[in-house]
Amino acid sequence: MNESFPLTSILAFRLFVDLKRLSDPVVRDHLQLDSPSRPELSVHTFPYESVYTELQAICAALGPKDKVWICDKASCALTQVVPKAHRTPIPYTPLCLSKAVKNATEIKGMKMAHIKDAVALCELFAWLEKEIPNGNVTEISAADKAEELRSQQKDFVGLSFPTISSVGPNGAIIHYRPLPETNRTLTVNEVYLIDSGAQYIDGTTDVTRTVHFGTPSAFEQECFTYVLKGHIAVSAAIFPNGTKGHLLDSFARATLWESGLDYLHGTGHGVGCFLNVHEGPCGISYKTFADEPLEAGMIVSDEPGYYEDGSFGIRIENVVLVVPAKPKYNYRNRGSLTFEPLTLVPIQVKMMNTELLTQKEKDWVNEYHRRCREVIGAELERQGKMEALQWLVRETQPVV
Repeated sequence: MNESFPLTSILAFRLFVDLKRLSDPVVRDHLQLDSPSRPELSVHTFPYESVYTELQAICAALGPKDKVWICDKASCALTQVVPKAHRTPIPYTPLCLSKAVKNATEIKGMKMAHIKDAVALCELFAWLEKEIPNGNVTEISAADKAEELRSQQKDFVGLSFPTISSVGPNGAIIHYRPLPETNRTLTVNEVYLIDSGAQYIDGTTDVTRTVHFGTPSAFEQECFTYVLKGHIAVSAAIFPNGTKGHLLDSFARATLWESGLDYLHGTGHGVGCFLNVHEGPCGISYKTFADEPLEAGMIVSDEPGYYEDGSFGIRIENVVLVVPAKPKYNYRNRGSLTFEPLTLVPIQVKMMNTELLTQKEKDWVNEYHRRCREVIGAELERQGKMEALQWLVRETQPVV
C-alpha cells in the first residue's frame, strides 16, 4: 500500500502523507519544510487522505487542453478523480525514473546494507551447517533465524518481503512461503533454497542462495552449474548505453536452453533504496512492459533459476549495480555499461560441477569469492563473529 502521494505541477509540489511522519527534524531539514532555499521549489504538505479533494479542486480549474499525467498503476479511485478528457495514463512517472537511478548517497547506503546482510547470512549458514544434522531445523525456524540474525545488525527495520525458505520439492514452487501445514524439516539429503531480504535505514536487500548440507546428486550439480553460468553471463555482461533489460534476459537462459531447460520467471527486477524491493521501471525479463534502458546508477537483481517439479528448486540471486564499463573500443561514442555485485554472500562450490565451467567463469567465481572474503571477512572480524568468519573462509576457497 502507498504511504504517500506526490502531486507535481510547474508551480508547486504537493506531498500527501501522514503528517506525523514529518516530525523528525532530519526529514524536515531534507525536505526544507521550514526554510526552503528557493520558494518556487517548496514542498507543500497535506494530510494523506486529502489527496482526492485536492486533486478534484486542481482538475476543476484545468483549461480545455490541460492534461494530468497519472501512472497507469494508480488506484481506480484516484484515476477516476481525473476527468477522462484531462487524463493521460503513463506506465511510470518521471519521479519513478529518478528513483531508479540512485545517487551517490543511496549507492553508498545500499553497499553498507548488503555488507550487514551478508554478515547475517554467513552467521545463518554456519548455524544451519551445525544444526541441520540434529534434525530440528525446519523451513519456518530457518526463516525465523535469518530474521533474528538480521535484526541484530545496525539500522535494521524489518524484512523486505516474506522469506522464501524451501527444502526439496517445496523449492520447486517459485513463490513458496512456508506455512505450518507445508513446513518441512531441513536434512542433509535435499537441496535448500532461501530467498530473503531486509530493509535497513541505509538500503534494501534481496538475496537467494541454494545449498546442500550433504552430497548433491550429479543432476542437481549439473542444473546448479547451468544456472550459475547464466548468472555469471548477466553479471559479467558488457553492453552499450541505451540497452533495455529484456535484451539481457537470454544471456541468463542460454546454457539452460542448450540442455532443453528453462525457468518461468524474469531474470531480474529493479530494487529500491529503503523503498520497494521490486521497483520499476527497469528490470531484466522476457516481459518488455515498462522496460526502460539501463543507466549507470540503476540497481537490479540477477536471479536465474531452475525448478524440477516434485524434487528441488535452484536460484542464485545477487543485487547488482549498473556501472560504466571501458571495453577496448567505444563504437560511435555511445559508451558501455556492466554490473557490479552488491550482494557479497558465497555461492556454494559443493553445488557446482566445476568441469562445466570455462576458465573465465572460474575466474569470475574466484574473484567474487575473494571480494566476499575481503569485505565481509573484515566486517565479521570487526563484529567478533569468528564462527561465521571461519565458515566464510572455508566457503570461499578458490576453484581450481
